[in-house]
Amino acid sequence: MTELNPRQYDAVRYIDGPCLVLAGAGSGKTRVITEKIAFLVKSCGIPARHIVAVTFTNKAAREMKARTGKLLQKNEKRGLGVSTFHTLGLRILRAELAVFGLRTGFSIFDSHDSKQIVKELMMRGAGEEAEDAINVVLQQISRWKNDLLTPAEALSYAKDEQAQSAAQVYAAYDRLLRAYNGVDFDDLIYLPVQKFKTHPDLLEKWQHRIRYLLVDEYQDTNNAQYQLIKQLSGFRQAFTVVGDDDQSIYSWRGARPENLAQLSADFPSLNVIKLEQNYRSTGLILNAANAVIANNPHVFEKKLWSALGYGDPIRVIECKNEESEAEKVASDLLNHRVRHGTRFADYAVLYRGNFQSRLIEMKFQALQIPYKVSGGTSFFSRGEIKDIMAYLRLVINPDDDNAFLRIINVPRREIGSSTLEKLGDYARLRHIGMYAATQELGLEQSLDSRALERVRRFSQWLEGISRNLENTDPVTAIRELISDIDYEAWLYEQNSNSKAAERKIQNVHALVESIKNMLQKAEEEEGDSPDLKAVINKLVLLDILDQQEQEDSSDRVQLMTLHAAKGLEFPHVFLIGVNEQLLPHATSIEEDTVEEERRLFYVGITRAQRTLAMTLSQERRQYGEKLDCLPSRFLDELPETDVHWENLGESKPKTQVDAVAHAHLSNIRNLLKD
Repeated sequence: MTELNPRQYDAVRYIDGPCLVLAGAGSGKTRVITEKIAFLVKSCGIPARHIVAVTFTNKAAREMKARTGKLLQKNEKRGLGVSTFHTLGLRILRAELAVFGLRTGFSIFDSHDSKQIVKELMMRGAGEEAEDAINVVLQQISRWKNDLLTPAEALSYAKDEQAQSAAQVYAAYDRLLRAYNGVDFDDLIYLPVQKFKTHPDLLEKWQHRIRYLLVDEYQDTNNAQYQLIKQLSGFRQAFTVVGDDDQSIYSWRGARPENLAQLSADFPSLNVIKLEQNYRSTGLILNAANAVIANNPHVFEKKLWSALGYGDPIRVIECKNEESEAEKVASDLLNHRVRHGTRFADYAVLYRGNFQSRLIEMKFQALQIPYKVSGGTSFFSRGEIKDIMAYLRLVINPDDDNAFLRIINVPRREIGSSTLEKLGDYARLRHIGMYAATQELGLEQSLDSRALERVRRFSQWLEGISRNLENTDPVTAIRELISDIDYEAWLYEQNSNSKAAERKIQNVHALVESIKNMLQKAEEEEGDSPDLKAVINKLVLLDILDQQEQEDSSDRVQLMTLHAAKGLEFPHVFLIGVNEQLLPHATSIEEDTVEEERRLFYVGITRAQRTLAMTLSQERRQYGEKLDCLPSRFLDELPETDVHWENLGESKPKTQVDAVAHAHLSNIRNLLKD
């Protein structure tokens, strides 16, 4: 612990009450959390199984767990809980099934599953207006759950017909989830908090299990997560939360930066420790960040500083249009790399919206600059892939209720939500899966003859598919399954854009080809008939593997939104599109939420370690028209002495043209050497 700075040391050692560590960007907050866990175990005698640390992403949890593991012996870290908030909620649900009215193997419904249920309840078909209406209701249900409102409370607070209608859908949606033995993502926090309110004995049990609680990225907590922290910390008030109100950029998904102020009100003895020494950036970059964020109101004041030297001035480059902006970024990046011998992975291009990457990608491709766009959709997360995988999952595991519900009406089989609710209730009473319930004689007492005929027709069809998979070539059988349900026609029906449908069909073909290759490889390696079940189970894990591949360390420039860049750092950063209506975004100007946009700008600045360049355009194209653009108001907040302005004007200087040519040739030579 000798290498900790004085404030980090204080944060690690303080255990006499509630503690807020106000951790500025790059100030070593993860190290404080991991060192504190080790201190609690080694010096305070708290067994690791009674310590829980929570954060917001699986990646952050994995990193925290790995770093803690290096500080503790094998026997010391046994039972340590390091996870996301939602994984902690899932742990509570699984441990207390009876209390929550759930059965073993309950399903967690993803956003697509939830959308299908709400779509059925709203009886909306395809089309943009229907999609928008469904999404509005889904978002409202999520907000209600994050605010801990029951369906009855949501209905009582509804002020207009639209809100009343949404609350009625919420109530029906909630009933269906219970009938289906399922929960959605928000339920993982919502349900434990609600039960802890009404079951003090249950709360006391978990307070005894969790004797010390640590929370990372506290500024991103919503109301439900904050209440869970309050409940679990209990009378001991033994917790440390680490956060930075200047990096709160997720209010659009329920985060409440005001939870920092609420913490002071709810815990008067709160000890606030500020981490202001930054280990990432030069002094000039931090000076700019401090100057910008000072324009926002603060509950707690802090000022970042660095011992890494002052560094190079920030460049602000005004370009004629988006095309010249993209060309300037590409040419400067190549030129800088050649002159300084850096790697492509040392550079990041950050922007406010995903649409801004298109011109950058085109220019990078033209100049053969390798790049990676972060935040894309994984192959196995695509709807069409999840549909076919759900069919295969149900064939190999008939008890998979989530898979059953996903495909029962894909394509549509006229099996409504009322039928499925009754089927789910019957399955729950019989302690069996929904697919098995379709085959029981007793179901005749729950469903009318027409509904019964439809679910049994599906059940019998699936039995035939299962036999086909066992008795014939699996790949042929899978293709017959896809043909049987006429999935291609279904995709064209669901997508008004034929090109989108075609892309999805190609993805399905790629999935079948992947299964074929895996079966052939298994047969070659094992010398026996391939096991389709093993292959399907392996495919279920491929999405995780695919995401890990996206996090590899290959030598590519990183392109990402400012939201996606939070928590990351790069030696050299280009922040593009620093114009009014982009950053701050037009919506934030209309809704008077510019403070969050300023925090987003602050996050962008503090990603840079050594150099930072910002670009803006004099004009941009929108819907085929040229629009004049203004520089972002945030540029006026930068310290004048720390900024070097460049105006490319109407034409490119000869030096820039020469730089592009020289850098391009050098890049090709380097590629040939490799």
